[in-house]
Amino acid sequence: MRFLISGYYGFANLGDEALLAQIVAGLKTRYPFAEIDVLSARPEVTAHEYGVEATQRMDLRAIAKSIERCDVVLSGGGGLLQNTTSLKSLLYYAGIVRSGIQAGKKTMIFAQSIGPLDFFGRQTVRRFCSGVTVATVRDESSRELLASLLPGVSVERTADPVFLYDLPERAPDLAGAGLDAASDPLAIVAVRKTARFEEAAAAVAVAVDALAERHGVHCAFVPFGGQADAEAATVVIRKCRSKPTLVALDGLDAIASAIARARVVVGVRLHALILAARFGVPFLALAYDPKVDALCRDLAYPLPPLWSPALRALDPAGIAQAVDAVWTRGPELRAQLEASTVRLRADAERNFDVLARIAGA
Repeated sequence: MRFLISGYYGFANLGDEALLAQIVAGLKTRYPFAEIDVLSARPEVTAHEYGVEATQRMDLRAIAKSIERCDVVLSGGGGLLQNTTSLKSLLYYAGIVRSGIQAGKKTMIFAQSIGPLDFFGRQTVRRFCSGVTVATVRDESSRELLASLLPGVSVERTADPVFLYDLPERAPDLAGAGLDAASDPLAIVAVRKTARFEEAAAAVAVAVDALAERHGVHCAFVPFGGQADAEAATVVIRKCRSKPTLVALDGLDAIASAIARARVVVGVRLHALILAARFGVPFLALAYDPKVDALCRDLAYPLPPLWSPALRALDPAGIAQAVDAVWTRGPELRAQLEASTVRLRADAERNFDVLARIAGA
């Protein structure tokens, strides 16, 4: 069996690399003799880090050869089929799906969030992905949207594969980043540039100051997306009255370990929130994208987002109340997240069960 994986890989984005790590691990567990090829922006790095083959994602001739050689094309995971980023991005990912279908390969949309899609985006997905073998998606709104665009295709709601992540037996040393016991109580903050970023940044700054001034919390910003996230964090830090820090942690295990020992996570990055939920850490979300709202619904999380693009004005008093709530309701929120995560880990495993229906056990 040979698998080809298409996604936003090789860009040093920790959330997407976490996705790839769990997908590769799941495939190797179920198909120990399978060959795995990943479309990557940095094929040499991807091949070395995950023990796979890798193909340059922009080399169309090489991609065609990879599709011809594979048995199954996996598009995902992540938020690939959307045109908020750009129509060009959607055409790329949908084009890989179309090529797999045209080559007669079993082709699966794997653990994706679908949308947002405008009229042209919907037409692109309907036309390019018609004939896909099967699909799994990370939330109910994605299931409804994709099922409406691809009638006759089995679309199953599952969960993000990163819910399957487990910490290593030997925890990474966080002392060098200043995140040892002396930093307690600790909050991890993960931000990214978004539409209306200045408003989102102001909301995060208010929350960070409230955590520090009302509850004595040390807030540490952790970039999930490399230099771009570090720059976004710097913008927020400059808005703060308190003194949060920007720390560099090397790799998924270190960042996940920091999140697991935090009391609170403030997240604009989806996978910061997923890792928080995985380890039962209460969080304050900023719903920059519908997939964040979908995650909160799937978790039955009782606290509303701190900010979303739909808000007309910043509400510092409301943010301070949310900070107090996440702090004082910590045990209740932990119990809620731990219960929901049991279910979502099982849902995440079902991505591979659905794959087995078309690829064999």
